[in-house]
Amino acid sequence: MKSASRANVVSSFTTVKGAMINETYAVFSAWDFDRTKRENLDRLRDENFIGAKSITWVRDVAKVMNRRFEPEGRDRPLVDLAKHGCAMEEWKPLLLWHITRDEFLLRDFLQNWLFPAFDAGAFRVRPEQLLGYLWALAERGGTTEHVWKETTLRRTAAGLLKMAADFGLLRGSVSKQLVTYHLPERSFLYVLHAIRDQQRSPRKIIGSPDWRMFLMHPADVERELLRLHQFRKLDYQVAGSLIELTLPFESARAYAESFWAS
Repeated sequence: MKSASRANVVSSFTTVKGAMINETYAVFSAWDFDRTKRENLDRLRDENFIGAKSITWVRDVAKVMNRRFEPEGRDRPLVDLAKHGCAMEEWKPLLLWHITRDEFLLRDFLQNWLFPAFDAGAFRVRPEQLLGYLWALAERGGTTEHVWKETTLRRTAAGLLKMAADFGLLRGSVSKQLVTYHLPERSFLYVLHAIRDQQRSPRKIIGSPDWRMFLMHPADVERELLRLHQFRKLDYQVAGSLIELTLPFESARAYAESFWAS
């Protein structure tokens, strides 16, 4: 039941269905690594152990989770953290990170629409403001699964804003407000390790566009690195154009294991 990479697929289905934060946490908390991914999701459909209000919603949760995650692979740390009772305020940003590895639309929206709006000082955002952005997705490498109707565009726009609100980047109902977002320290360190897993250059780690998903500029990242260096939680040295960054663990997965070991 291994899903092919969907890193450039633009899916209105997963966006409209939403973040499913509580549902995902509940499913991962009960995940059985002695069973296959199919068997775990079949159990979810059969038993509805997350207490969903309808069979349709249980099936939607299973379908979205099948598309989004590989619990035996790259998403194993996210599952382990849920199983060990990681605090929701720390786990939720990590969920966002993992979702955006294979969901082009959410990642691109946060990096290339919401962050620039935040950076420009926007206060309120509405779904209709996203329509032009959605029409131009193919220009940035996104591949839609089918031609979207006007109703699909509007539902997708509303879904993107709702997901951003669910992750704490916006607040409000129809007209949503941009907020000052704070990435918890351990969540920051996890994302830092995860970016380092993919990119070894300290300068490129600091300048990674992935920080935009948390409304952070490179200067914000650098300030946090300096603060953590001061408290000896990592080593960050700058001498002119030379930058050295030494993290306490060899990988994001190894760092995740420290959550429940400490």
